[in-house]
Amino acid sequence: MAARAPFFVGIFNPVAQRLLGAGVPLGPNALLTVRGRKTGRPRSTPVALVEVGGRRWVAGTFGDVNWVRNLRVARAGRIAAHGHEDAVQAAELTPEEAAGFFKDVLGPYIRRVPLGPWMIGSVLGASEILDDPDQAARRIPVFELTPAAG
Repeated sequence: MAARAPFFVGIFNPVAQRLLGAGVPLGPNALLTVRGRKTGRPRSTPVALVEVGGRRWVAGTFGDVNWVRNLRVARAGRIAAHGHEDAVQAAELTPEEAAGFFKDVLGPYIRRVPLGPWMIGSVLGASEILDDPDQAARRIPVFELTPAAG
């Protein structure tokens, strides 16, 4: 089922896309570029990149939005963060794996960030990541990103 991001994403994303594309750091945000599933053209969007213990993930906080559907089909893309860009493979986590990710990785990560719980609940509307990870895993797709071969 297709989802729709909140109105402010349409304001924030174009600005963030330009800044991230120019190499300006924006906290945990990165620029994800994936081939469009219909056009085959590269599509770029800002995403929150979670990096813990040498592993990287992106979560579709707003559900089954376009970048999620594109990544699900392409299973590969490019991630630009911290001044460099990497080719990546993407593997979507099962709901069970996603629930574990929310409990063991993202929940503690969010709680360490000043205003993190407020931001995830009040701004992003995804408080279930902290309150009910199993429920969140049914609504929020998660992809683990690994370096592309070659």
